[in-house]
Amino acid sequence: MKDNQYALKNAMLYTALITVILLAPLYVYTVYMKQIHGIQNELMLKQHAARVISAMEEYDENRESYFEYPRFKRIVSGLYDLHFKPVFTLIDFPMEHFAAGYHIDESRSAYLIIPLPRERYFGAEYLIVGNHLTYAPVYERVATILIAIVVLVFFLSLLVLQRFALPFKRVNQKLDNFIKDTVHEINTPLSIININIDLYNRKHPQSKYLQRIKAASKTLSNIYNDMEYLIKNKQIVFEYEEIDVSAFVRERILYFNEVAAMKGITIASEIDEGVFLHFNQTQLQRIIDNNISNAIKYSHENSIVEVALKRYDHRCELTFKDYGLGIENTEKIFERYYREETGKGGFGIGLNIVKAIMEETGITLEVSSVPQQGSTFTYVFPPHLCQNPAI
Repeated sequence: MKDNQYALKNAMLYTALITVILLAPLYVYTVYMKQIHGIQNELMLKQHAARVISAMEEYDENRESYFEYPRFKRIVSGLYDLHFKPVFTLIDFPMEHFAAGYHIDESRSAYLIIPLPRERYFGAEYLIVGNHLTYAPVYERVATILIAIVVLVFFLSLLVLQRFALPFKRVNQKLDNFIKDTVHEINTPLSIININIDLYNRKHPQSKYLQRIKAASKTLSNIYNDMEYLIKNKQIVFEYEEIDVSAFVRERILYFNEVAAMKGITIASEIDEGVFLHFNQTQLQRIIDNNISNAIKYSHENSIVEVALKRYDHRCELTFKDYGLGIENTEKIFERYYREETGKGGFGIGLNIVKAIMEETGITLEVSSVPQQGSTFTYVFPPHLCQNPAI
Protein backbone atom coordinates (compact mmCIF):
# COMPACT_ATOMS: atom_id res chain seq x y z
CA MET A 1 0.00 0.00 0.00
CA LYS A 2 2.77 2.45 0.95
CA ASP A 3 4.71 1.56 -2.20
CA ASN A 4 1.64 2.33 -4.30
CA GLN A 5 1.16 5.61 -2.46
CA TYR A 6 4.81 6.46 -3.09
CA ALA A 7 4.46 5.72 -6.83
CA LEU A 8 1.18 7.67 -7.02
CA LYS A 9 2.65 10.67 -5.18
CA ASN A 10 5.75 10.83 -7.36
CA ALA A 11 3.77 10.25 -10.56
CA MET A 12 1.64 13.26 -9.64
CA LEU A 13 4.80 15.25 -8.89
CA TYR A 14 6.41 14.40 -12.23
CA THR A 15 3.16 15.13 -14.07
CA ALA A 16 2.89 18.53 -12.39
CA LEU A 17 6.52 19.29 -13.26
CA ILE A 18 6.11 18.33 -16.92
CA THR A 19 2.85 20.30 -17.10
CA VAL A 20 4.65 23.41 -15.83
CA ILE A 21 7.43 22.86 -18.38
CA LEU A 22 4.85 22.52 -21.16
CA LEU A 23 3.06 25.75 -20.25
CA ALA A 24 5.51 27.91 -22.26
CA PRO A 25 5.21 25.97 -25.56
CA LEU A 26 1.46 25.64 -25.01
CA TYR A 27 1.23 29.39 -24.60
CA VAL A 28 3.11 29.91 -27.88
CA TYR A 29 0.88 27.32 -29.54
CA THR A 30 -2.23 29.09 -28.19
CA VAL A 31 -1.08 32.46 -29.57
CA TYR A 32 -0.33 30.86 -32.94
CA MET A 33 -3.69 29.10 -33.09
CA LYS A 34 -5.50 32.34 -32.21
CA GLN A 35 -3.80 34.01 -35.16
CA ILE A 36 -4.84 31.11 -37.40
CA HIS A 37 -8.38 31.34 -36.04
CA GLY A 38 -8.43 35.07 -36.83
CA ILE A 39 -7.28 34.43 -40.40
CA GLN A 40 -9.94 31.74 -40.83
CA ASN A 41 -12.55 34.16 -39.54
CA GLU A 42 -11.39 36.80 -42.05
CA LEU A 43 -11.74 34.31 -44.91
CA MET A 44 -15.23 33.40 -43.72
CA LEU A 45 -16.24 37.08 -43.64
CA LYS A 46 -14.88 37.55 -47.18
CA GLN A 47 -16.97 34.60 -48.37
CA HIS A 48 -20.12 36.12 -46.87
CA ALA A 49 -19.24 39.53 -48.31
CA ALA A 50 -18.97 37.91 -51.74
CA ARG A 51 -22.42 36.40 -51.28
CA VAL A 52 -23.89 39.83 -50.41
CA ILE A 53 -22.24 41.45 -53.43
CA SER A 54 -23.38 38.59 -55.66
CA ALA A 55 -26.96 39.03 -54.43
CA MET A 56 -26.82 42.77 -55.17
CA GLU A 57 -25.37 42.08 -58.63
CA GLU A 58 -28.23 39.74 -59.43
CA TYR A 59 -30.87 42.27 -58.34
CA ASP A 60 -32.78 43.86 -61.25
CA GLU A 61 -34.99 46.73 -60.16
CA ASN A 62 -36.97 46.48 -63.40
CA ARG A 63 -38.04 42.91 -62.64
CA GLU A 64 -38.17 42.99 -58.82
CA SER A 65 -40.11 45.43 -56.70
CA TYR A 66 -37.73 45.20 -53.72
CA PHE A 67 -34.31 43.82 -52.80
CA GLU A 68 -34.21 41.11 -50.14
CA TYR A 69 -30.99 41.73 -48.25
CA PRO A 70 -29.09 38.49 -47.42
CA ARG A 71 -29.11 37.42 -43.78
CA PHE A 72 -26.79 34.87 -42.18
CA LYS A 73 -26.61 33.02 -38.92
CA ARG A 74 -23.94 34.56 -36.63
CA ILE A 75 -22.82 36.92 -39.39
CA VAL A 76 -24.12 40.46 -39.72
CA SER A 77 -23.51 42.99 -42.48
CA GLY A 78 -24.50 46.44 -43.69
CA LEU A 79 -24.17 49.05 -46.40
CA TYR A 80 -22.62 52.43 -45.49
CA ASP A 81 -22.11 55.72 -47.30
CA LEU A 82 -18.88 57.65 -47.72
CA HIS A 83 -19.07 58.96 -44.13
CA PHE A 84 -19.89 55.53 -42.73
CA LYS A 85 -23.49 56.38 -42.09
CA PRO A 86 -25.69 53.32 -42.56
CA VAL A 87 -27.68 52.99 -45.75
CA PHE A 88 -28.93 49.67 -44.54
CA THR A 89 -27.36 47.63 -41.75
CA LEU A 90 -27.88 44.60 -39.53
CA ILE A 91 -24.76 45.37 -37.48
CA ASP A 92 -25.63 45.99 -33.83
CA PHE A 93 -22.18 46.58 -32.32
CA PRO A 94 -20.05 49.75 -32.31
CA MET A 95 -16.99 49.87 -34.57
CA GLU A 96 -13.67 51.46 -33.65
CA HIS A 97 -12.05 51.43 -37.11
CA PHE A 98 -13.23 52.95 -40.41
CA ALA A 99 -10.55 52.00 -42.88
CA ALA A 100 -10.79 49.33 -45.53
CA GLY A 101 -9.58 45.93 -44.37
CA TYR A 102 -10.04 43.41 -41.55
CA HIS A 103 -10.28 44.69 -37.97
CA ILE A 104 -10.67 43.21 -34.48
CA ASP A 105 -11.74 45.56 -31.70
CA GLU A 106 -10.95 45.17 -28.00
CA SER A 107 -14.49 43.91 -27.49
CA ARG A 108 -13.58 41.07 -29.92
CA SER A 109 -15.91 42.42 -32.57
CA ALA A 110 -14.40 41.36 -35.89
CA TYR A 111 -15.43 43.04 -39.13
CA LEU A 112 -14.32 43.40 -42.74
CA ILE A 113 -14.69 46.77 -44.53
CA ILE A 114 -14.87 46.47 -48.33
CA PRO A 115 -15.03 49.56 -50.62
CA LEU A 116 -17.79 49.39 -53.25
CA PRO A 117 -17.99 50.97 -56.69
CA ARG A 118 -19.50 54.44 -56.31
CA GLU A 119 -23.24 54.79 -56.90
CA ARG A 120 -23.55 51.17 -57.92
CA TYR A 121 -25.17 49.50 -54.92
CA PHE A 122 -28.02 51.62 -53.53
CA GLY A 123 -25.74 54.61 -53.10
CA ALA A 124 -23.48 52.73 -50.66
CA GLU A 125 -19.71 53.24 -50.61
CA TYR A 126 -18.79 50.45 -48.19
CA LEU A 127 -19.92 46.92 -47.36
CA ILE A 128 -19.14 45.87 -43.80
CA VAL A 129 -19.41 42.23 -42.72
CA GLY A 130 -18.74 41.23 -39.13
CA ASN A 131 -19.28 38.88 -36.23
CA HIS A 132 -18.28 38.35 -32.60
CA LEU A 133 -14.91 36.59 -32.62
CA THR A 134 -14.63 33.87 -29.99
CA TYR A 135 -11.51 31.87 -29.21
CA ALA A 136 -13.46 29.12 -27.43
CA PRO A 137 -12.59 26.48 -30.09
CA VAL A 138 -8.90 27.33 -29.67
CA TYR A 139 -9.05 27.11 -25.89
CA GLU A 140 -10.99 23.84 -26.08
CA ARG A 141 -8.37 22.35 -28.38
CA VAL A 142 -5.50 23.50 -26.14
CA ALA A 143 -7.28 22.18 -23.04
CA THR A 144 -7.86 18.83 -24.76
CA ILE A 145 -4.19 18.60 -25.72
CA LEU A 146 -3.10 19.54 -22.18
CA ILE A 147 -5.42 17.02 -20.54
CA ALA A 148 -4.30 14.29 -22.94
CA ILE A 149 -0.63 15.04 -22.21
CA VAL A 150 -1.23 15.15 -18.44
CA VAL A 151 -3.11 11.85 -18.43
CA LEU A 152 -0.53 10.18 -20.67
CA VAL A 153 2.42 11.45 -18.64
CA PHE A 154 0.73 10.50 -15.36
CA PHE A 155 0.06 6.90 -16.36
CA LEU A 156 3.47 6.50 -18.01
CA SER A 157 5.15 7.90 -14.88
CA LEU A 158 3.09 5.63 -12.67
CA LEU A 159 3.95 2.61 -14.81
CA VAL A 160 7.69 3.43 -14.90
CA LEU A 161 7.85 4.11 -11.16
CA GLN A 162 6.04 0.89 -10.31
CA ARG A 163 8.36 -1.05 -12.61
CA PHE A 164 11.38 0.73 -11.18
CA ALA A 165 10.25 0.09 -7.60
CA LEU A 166 9.50 -3.61 -8.15
CA PRO A 167 13.00 -4.88 -7.15
CA PHE A 168 12.92 -2.66 -4.06
CA LYS A 169 9.46 -3.98 -3.18
CA ARG A 170 10.83 -7.51 -3.26
CA VAL A 171 13.78 -6.55 -1.08
CA ASN A 172 11.47 -4.74 1.36
CA GLN A 173 9.16 -7.74 1.46
CA LYS A 174 12.07 -10.02 2.33
CA LEU A 175 13.23 -7.52 4.95
CA ASP A 176 9.73 -7.33 6.44
CA ASN A 177 9.55 -11.11 6.61
CA PHE A 178 12.97 -11.20 8.25
CA ILE A 179 11.89 -8.60 10.83
CA LYS A 180 8.66 -10.49 11.54
CA ASP A 181 10.55 -13.72 12.05
CA THR A 182 13.16 -12.00 14.21
CA VAL A 183 10.54 -10.31 16.37
CA HIS A 184 8.78 -13.64 16.81
CA GLU A 185 12.03 -15.33 17.84
CA ILE A 186 12.91 -12.56 20.34
CA ASN A 187 9.73 -13.02 22.33
CA THR A 188 10.51 -16.56 23.51
CA PRO A 189 13.98 -15.92 25.05
CA LEU A 190 12.74 -12.69 26.68
CA SER A 191 9.89 -14.56 28.32
CA ILE A 192 12.28 -17.32 29.49
CA ILE A 193 14.66 -14.73 30.99
CA ASN A 194 11.90 -12.98 32.94
CA ILE A 195 10.30 -16.20 34.18
CA ASN A 196 13.59 -17.69 35.36
CA ILE A 197 14.61 -14.50 37.15
CA ASP A 198 11.27 -14.49 39.00
CA LEU A 199 11.69 -18.18 39.92
CA TYR A 200 15.25 -17.58 41.14
CA ASN A 201 14.18 -14.59 43.26
CA ARG A 202 11.52 -16.69 44.99
CA LYS A 203 14.13 -19.19 46.23
CA HIS A 204 17.14 -16.93 46.77
CA PRO A 205 17.82 -13.41 48.04
CA GLN A 206 17.38 -10.78 45.37
CA SER A 207 20.54 -10.00 43.41
CA LYS A 208 21.21 -6.53 42.03
CA TYR A 209 22.82 -8.13 39.00
CA LEU A 210 19.70 -10.15 38.25
CA GLN A 211 17.55 -7.08 38.80
CA ARG A 212 19.64 -5.24 36.19
CA ILE A 213 19.15 -8.14 33.81
CA LYS A 214 15.41 -8.08 34.41
CA ALA A 215 15.23 -4.30 33.95
CA ALA A 216 17.12 -4.62 30.67
CA SER A 217 14.84 -7.43 29.50
CA LYS A 218 11.80 -5.25 30.26
CA THR A 219 13.29 -2.46 28.16
CA LEU A 220 13.78 -4.98 25.35
CA SER A 221 10.21 -6.20 25.86
CA ASN A 222 8.89 -2.67 25.38
CA ILE A 223 10.84 -2.36 22.10
CA TYR A 224 9.55 -5.79 21.07
CA ASN A 225 5.96 -4.75 21.80
CA ASP A 226 6.40 -1.61 19.66
CA MET A 227 7.77 -3.62 16.75
CA GLU A 228 5.04 -6.23 17.08
CA TYR A 229 2.40 -3.48 17.08
CA LEU A 230 3.89 -1.91 13.94
CA ILE A 231 3.77 -5.27 12.18
CA LYS A 232 0.26 -6.24 13.23
CA ASN A 233 -1.64 -2.95 13.47
CA LYS A 234 -2.63 -3.03 9.76
CA GLN A 235 -3.56 -6.70 9.84
CA ILE A 236 -5.91 -6.93 12.81
CA VAL A 237 -8.87 -5.00 14.16
CA PHE A 238 -8.40 -3.77 17.71
CA GLU A 239 -11.52 -4.55 19.70
CA TYR A 240 -12.65 -2.02 22.30
CA GLU A 241 -13.63 -2.99 25.83
CA GLU A 242 -14.28 -1.43 29.22
CA ILE A 243 -10.92 -0.93 30.94
CA ASP A 244 -10.30 0.04 34.57
CA VAL A 245 -7.63 2.60 33.70
CA SER A 246 -6.85 3.34 37.34
CA ALA A 247 -5.80 -0.27 37.95
CA PHE A 248 -4.15 -0.56 34.54
CA VAL A 249 -1.91 2.49 35.05
CA ARG A 250 -0.83 1.20 38.48
CA GLU A 251 0.03 -2.16 36.91
CA ARG A 252 2.21 -0.53 34.25
CA ILE A 253 3.95 1.66 36.83
CA LEU A 254 4.73 -1.44 38.87
CA TYR A 255 6.11 -3.09 35.75
CA PHE A 256 8.54 -0.21 35.13
CA ASN A 257 9.63 0.26 38.76
CA GLU A 258 12.62 -2.05 38.27
CA VAL A 259 13.66 -0.19 35.11
CA ALA A 260 13.41 3.16 36.93
CA ALA A 261 15.34 1.82 39.93
CA MET A 262 18.37 1.20 37.73
CA LYS A 263 18.80 5.00 37.48
CA GLY A 264 17.63 5.71 41.01
CA ILE A 265 14.39 7.15 39.65
CA THR A 266 11.15 7.07 41.63
CA ILE A 267 7.82 6.86 39.80
CA ALA A 268 5.31 8.94 41.75
CA SER A 269 1.63 8.54 40.88
CA GLU A 270 -1.56 10.50 41.52
CA ILE A 271 -4.43 8.38 40.22
CA ASP A 272 -8.15 8.97 40.63
CA GLU A 273 -10.15 5.88 41.48
CA GLY A 274 -12.80 4.36 39.26
CA VAL A 275 -11.67 5.81 35.94
CA PHE A 276 -12.88 3.63 33.06
CA LEU A 277 -12.25 3.89 29.34
CA HIS A 278 -13.92 2.31 26.36
CA PHE A 279 -10.65 1.50 24.65
CA ASN A 280 -8.37 -1.21 23.36
CA GLN A 281 -5.97 -2.59 25.97
CA THR A 282 -3.07 -3.10 23.55
CA GLN A 283 -3.27 0.49 22.29
CA LEU A 284 -3.61 1.89 25.81
CA GLN A 285 -0.54 -0.10 26.88
CA ARG A 286 1.47 1.34 23.99
CA ILE A 287 0.56 4.88 25.09
CA ILE A 288 1.42 4.29 28.74
CA ASP A 289 4.52 2.14 28.24
CA ASN A 290 6.12 4.44 25.67
CA ASN A 291 5.59 7.52 27.81
CA ILE A 292 6.88 5.94 31.03
CA SER A 293 9.82 4.37 29.16
CA ASN A 294 10.74 7.72 27.56
CA ALA A 295 10.35 9.58 30.85
CA ILE A 296 12.78 7.16 32.51
CA LYS A 297 15.18 7.17 29.57
CA TYR A 298 15.48 10.96 29.38
CA SER A 299 15.33 11.73 33.11
CA HIS A 300 18.37 12.59 35.17
CA GLU A 301 19.53 9.98 37.65
CA ASN A 302 17.98 10.03 41.12
CA SER A 303 15.05 12.15 39.94
CA ILE A 304 11.27 11.65 39.85
CA VAL A 305 8.82 10.67 37.11
CA GLU A 306 5.25 11.73 37.84
CA VAL A 307 2.21 9.94 36.43
CA ALA A 308 -1.26 11.38 36.98
CA LEU A 309 -4.71 10.15 35.96
CA LYS A 310 -7.55 12.63 36.45
CA ARG A 311 -11.24 12.34 35.75
CA TYR A 312 -13.38 15.36 34.90
CA ASP A 313 -17.05 15.72 33.98
CA HIS A 314 -16.57 15.19 30.26
CA ARG A 315 -13.03 13.92 29.81
CA CYS A 316 -10.12 12.01 31.30
CA GLU A 317 -6.52 13.22 31.41
CA LEU A 318 -3.39 11.08 31.62
CA THR A 319 -0.20 13.03 32.36
CA PHE A 320 3.46 12.02 32.34
CA LYS A 321 6.05 14.42 33.72
CA ASP A 322 9.81 14.05 34.01
CA TYR A 323 12.63 16.26 35.23
CA GLY A 324 15.23 15.44 32.63
CA LEU A 325 16.81 16.56 29.37
CA GLY A 326 13.72 18.17 27.88
CA ILE A 327 12.89 18.41 24.17
CA GLU A 328 14.29 20.89 21.65
CA ASN A 329 11.74 20.20 18.89
CA THR A 330 8.39 18.96 20.17
CA GLU A 331 6.99 18.64 16.64
CA LYS A 332 9.59 16.24 15.24
CA ILE A 333 9.51 13.73 18.11
CA PHE A 334 6.44 12.08 16.57
CA GLU A 335 8.21 11.34 13.29
CA ARG A 336 9.19 7.70 12.84
CA TYR A 337 12.86 6.97 13.60
CA TYR A 338 13.50 10.48 14.92
CA ARG A 339 15.61 10.66 18.08
CA GLU A 340 16.93 13.87 19.62
CA GLU A 341 19.42 12.00 21.79
CA THR A 342 20.86 9.19 19.67
CA GLY A 343 22.97 7.99 22.57
CA LYS A 344 19.90 7.02 24.60
CA GLY A 345 19.08 3.95 22.49
CA GLY A 346 15.78 2.91 20.96
CA PHE A 347 14.53 3.10 17.38
CA GLY A 348 12.43 6.24 17.50
CA ILE A 349 9.16 4.45 16.80
CA GLY A 350 7.36 4.65 20.15
CA LEU A 351 5.86 8.13 19.90
CA ASN A 352 5.10 7.59 16.22
CA ILE A 353 2.92 4.65 17.29
CA VAL A 354 1.31 6.82 19.96
CA LYS A 355 0.55 9.52 17.39
CA ALA A 356 -1.12 6.99 15.08
CA ILE A 357 -3.30 5.75 17.97
CA MET A 358 -4.23 9.34 18.87
CA GLU A 359 -5.28 10.12 15.30
CA GLU A 360 -7.35 6.94 15.12
CA THR A 361 -9.15 7.44 18.44
CA GLY A 362 -9.50 11.23 18.72
CA ILE A 363 -7.16 11.67 21.69
CA THR A 364 -5.53 15.11 21.94
CA LEU A 365 -2.09 15.82 23.39
CA GLU A 366 -0.55 18.83 25.08
CA VAL A 367 3.26 18.86 25.24
CA SER A 368 5.31 21.34 27.25
CA SER A 369 9.06 21.07 27.57
CA VAL A 370 12.01 23.11 28.79
CA PRO A 371 15.50 21.94 27.82
CA GLN A 372 17.45 20.55 30.77
CA GLN A 373 14.40 20.93 33.03
CA GLY A 374 11.99 18.30 31.81
CA SER A 375 8.85 17.57 29.80
CA THR A 376 5.14 17.08 30.41
CA PHE A 377 2.84 15.04 28.16
CA THR A 378 -0.89 15.37 28.85
CA TYR A 379 -3.27 13.07 26.94
CA VAL A 380 -6.92 14.15 26.89
CA PHE A 381 -9.42 11.36 26.18
CA PRO A 382 -12.65 12.66 24.60
CA PRO A 383 -16.08 12.08 26.21
CA HIS A 384 -17.05 9.17 23.93
CA LEU A 385 -14.08 7.17 25.28
CA CYS A 386 -14.58 8.01 28.95
CA GLN A 387 -16.96 5.60 30.67
CA ASN A 388 -17.20 6.72 34.26
CA PRO A 389 -19.89 4.94 36.28
CA ALA A 390 -19.45 7.33 39.13
CA ILE A 391 -20.57 10.33 37.10
